[in-house]
Amino acid sequence: MAKKANLLEEAKTLGLDVSEKNTIAQIEAAIADAQDKPVTSEPAVAPTEVVASESVAETSDEPKLAKAGKRSAKALAEAKAKGEKDARKAAGNTASADGEPASVKKGPKPITRPLLERRGKKYQAVAKLIEKGKAYALTEAVELATKTSPSKFDASIEVHVRLGVDPRQADQNIRATVSLPHGTGKTIRVAVFAPEADHASATKAGADIVGDETFLAQLDKETIDFDILIATPQYMPRLGKYARLLGPRGLMPNPKSGSVATDVAKAVSEAKTGKVEHRVDKQAIVHLSIGKVSFGAEKLHQNAKSFFDSLMSQKPTSLKGSFVTSISLSTTQGPSIKVENFIN
Repeated sequence: MAKKANLLEEAKTLGLDVSEKNTIAQIEAAIADAQDKPVTSEPAVAPTEVVASESVAETSDEPKLAKAGKRSAKALAEAKAKGEKDARKAAGNTASADGEPASVKKGPKPITRPLLERRGKKYQAVAKLIEKGKAYALTEAVELATKTSPSKFDASIEVHVRLGVDPRQADQNIRATVSLPHGTGKTIRVAVFAPEADHASATKAGADIVGDETFLAQLDKETIDFDILIATPQYMPRLGKYARLLGPRGLMPNPKSGSVATDVAKAVSEAKTGKVEHRVDKQAIVHLSIGKVSFGAEKLHQNAKSFFDSLMSQKPTSLKGSFVTSISLSTTQGPSIKVENFIN
């Protein structure tokens, strides 16, 4: 009976529905069945223990940090900050929580003034003399150019001619010289590199620098105080080592420009009296100064005609389209004047 009482007490603690009417064998079987069933209820865990377990799980899943590189602590922190910044930007462009579009602050639009209004007062005053969109005849354009110089000094008048050639083609790479009847108005410093026998005639013709070995000594020091260099054909090979010094400055003598000549005195005279070189650039444009404002319209017109005659003589035979596409005149600091295309 003591055994049955102990079994009943144990069954009661397990919550079994048994009584004294059950036999000892029935009570033992019920207890055994109850002990074999899995426990479904989880033990209560304190909140602090849950937080601790989660932090342990997180730290166990985190990658190991490197000392440097993309996996370093600094790089990861920067990536996280960038991600948060991008998220804030995206949130600013999306709708708000109330379903209304997010407000975007916009400042006043910048006011862009026309280019003419951003110029000086003197420039604006002379620009009013030129009719917008009008192409002038060469005579009118030259006369108007002498009136549209806003500078105090004696400005140069330049001609800009856009050609319909391809400068990359050898037969369309325009390069020539022209002797302007009234010169350019600039003081040209001429240097002569020739044998000693030609020194006296070159000096008499007006050369500023004449020499052979002494001239090379100046080039060794990279001393350049001349605008044009004239050399004889037999002395040209000796200038080969200075091609990098003279070439980029446009000072290397060239037979096409007349700076390589056997008659040194004649070449110096032509250079002093206004013989200039004109050539097309990479944008297929020829730029040339035809004189000063103080020359007057008549002298400038004669210089311009000489230039255009020389330019037309260089028209390539292989060119099918128009040779000259546009012409304009301008002073050193003045506005541009469009000229009628009177040549093709």
